[in-house]
Amino acid sequence: MTLTVYNSRTRQLEPLEPERDSIITMYVCGVTVYDFCHLGHARTYVVWDVVRRYLEHLEYDVHHVQNITDIDDKILKKAQAENVEMGHITEQYIKAYNEDMTRLNILPAQQYPRATESISDMIQLIQSLESLGYAYAVAGDVYYAVERFPRYGNLSHRNLEQMQSGASGRVDKEAKIKRHPLDFALWKSAKPGEPAWDSPWGPGRPGWHIECSAMVHKTLGASIDIHAGGSDLIFPHHENEIAQSEPITQKPLARYWLHNGFVTVDGEKMSKSLGNFRTIRDVLNHYEPMALRLLILQSHYRQPIECTPTALNAAQSGWQTLQQGAGVYDLQELATLNKTDCDPEILAQFEHGMDADFNTPIALAILFGLAKKLKRIDHKQYYSDKTHIPEGSYQLWQTFVYLAQNVLGLKFTPPAPITATTIDEDRATIQLFSDEIQELIRRRQQARQTKNYREADRIRQELTEKGFQIIDQPNGETLIVEQTR
Repeated sequence: MTLTVYNSRTRQLEPLEPERDSIITMYVCGVTVYDFCHLGHARTYVVWDVVRRYLEHLEYDVHHVQNITDIDDKILKKAQAENVEMGHITEQYIKAYNEDMTRLNILPAQQYPRATESISDMIQLIQSLESLGYAYAVAGDVYYAVERFPRYGNLSHRNLEQMQSGASGRVDKEAKIKRHPLDFALWKSAKPGEPAWDSPWGPGRPGWHIECSAMVHKTLGASIDIHAGGSDLIFPHHENEIAQSEPITQKPLARYWLHNGFVTVDGEKMSKSLGNFRTIRDVLNHYEPMALRLLILQSHYRQPIECTPTALNAAQSGWQTLQQGAGVYDLQELATLNKTDCDPEILAQFEHGMDADFNTPIALAILFGLAKKLKRIDHKQYYSDKTHIPEGSYQLWQTFVYLAQNVLGLKFTPPAPITATTIDEDRATIQLFSDEIQELIRRRQQARQTKNYREADRIRQELTEKGFQIIDQPNGETLIVEQTR
């Protein structure tokens, strides 16, 4: 089966056919760094991380770029409210963004261009639009003339009349200086107390939409394969990107436009403007990062997600099931796995699901089935003698772990190290435990890792009865002490 994706511009499923056979260029709209990331951001960046991982699994060389908007009205307002420089705000929240993405096991993009580092590229782009008659200057501001671009509205499937009738009061306030109510700012003249850059139209700063057009061109070229982001960006942001770019390049800005659905609370989109958002940090104070990632992947990326404590609790339980499946063999071996280790039939089933527009619910159903099979197999012999492995089970485990971790990004954590110590009347010496004791220790570690504390306590008691003291240390290590007489 060929990988098919839903193209927002055509509203159809289309086979993915990159411009170059082995390379895919992919631009994802990044964050405006003025606050902590919320669950909507988690959904967006987990989704496009899995898309990238799957494309790399298919052996494409993915050139992944994600911008950082570090000049914006919201950033300036926050800096003024806290009486600090704009850069203090942006650096604080870039650091926080990177921390959140690391916890969610999101691969870094190859490039993170910042808006403030691309001002000259934006000015050149605006000058080109002005020379072609697509932009006009008014008292230090520069606007894009939407009526000059006949395809304006093709991405969002609207026409100018529909958009004008739904225009907000904020747009109407500028009607006296704009040729059309939907004309949008490419360059804004400087205001007192705000950062500004020199330009042919006087000191000022760029509009939001021109930033991404310039950064796409600068990092990936005139036309790219995939442009992705949340569905709230279709209009006006992505619509305006197309209008700014295509008159100059005479090429499609992107061959495929991909958009993920909202995170909702009580049926409404989660957003800061509605006041119904929860930060990623809030959630990860109570749930494991991979439980949140799992919740996101349990729905198809284009569908909305209702984020509730019930849904998060269910995802936490599901993550424990997957962890138990992964823990039946030595997780230290994870780094050596690749798709050649996978069972061909299971791999084909998994790819068949993912090829249908990255259908992660189907992929997860396969993984949960594997986890349940693995949990039913007796693996004790493996840890005493690795030549005694139940037939086929080790390849099932390899398949399960590779697909879960390498493709879906569900990061399994090996158990914390154990310090093995024997204490006698005179001195402490290191002892290698018997196979039986090592197996009990391993099973207790796995039980603790999956929060099965009842089983962990039972094994602790069994070890105690065999003469071993268990000391769980604050640094995450476990000290096993054998009391000898």
